[in-house]
Amino acid sequence: MSETVQERLADVEARIAAACERAGRAPSGVSIVAVTKTFGPEVVAEAASAGLSVMGENRVQEAVQKIPLCPGRLEWHMIGHLQRNKVRQILGLVEWVHSVDSERLLQTIDRVAGELGRTMPVLLEINVSGESSKHGLAPDAAGPLVAAACGLRNVEVRGFMTIPPFTPDAGDARPYFRALRRLRDTCSRKYDVELPELSMGMSNDFDVAVEEGATWIRLGSVLFGRRTGKTWTRELGGL
Repeated sequence: MSETVQERLADVEARIAAACERAGRAPSGVSIVAVTKTFGPEVVAEAASAGLSVMGENRVQEAVQKIPLCPGRLEWHMIGHLQRNKVRQILGLVEWVHSVDSERLLQTIDRVAGELGRTMPVLLEINVSGESSKHGLAPDAAGPLVAAACGLRNVEVRGFMTIPPFTPDAGDARPYFRALRRLRDTCSRKYDVELPELSMGMSNDFDVAVEEGATWIRLGSVLFGRRTGKTWTRELGGL
């Protein structure tokens, strides 16, 4: 019989606690974003019943259809690439954006958030590895964007996010997580701003990310099992 989300979550929480003990930090400083890409509202409801309260979506189109059908008490984060022409669609549905990768996107979020009468916390996505296949700012562009954000009224940069290269050995991701933490610390000191959040670590490497200071870990398959590989849509009932 396959494991339930609650059983998988218990294992994840034990691993988080062990990683925190190794790093000398409190587990309360680590929060899970349950990545619900390709999974339908019934899986989200199971996750909520298991005690997960923060869900992450990668695609605007999927999020727009799915979120209204899910339990209303949840907090949603946009964790995937966000185009400027999709900002208005998503800002009314999510509490955080993890994937700001340009000044123009930051300015668009600021403008739309102002029109909605809210302040939007965001993270800057940093392409620490320099891979051409990944979105994100070059590390040396992070500081100027932090500085630019200081002049905006409706958006708050609260930290950084990264996706390291995938490798079978989770330990290979450590240098990238460490580099993101050091970049965050440098920018925080240089611009005298608080940047408390580090969104890093996924199902294959979250233990290492926690050891290196992650505050948000983005977990999908370790909680929900293998994905279908197909975008969830309301019309197709999740296929």
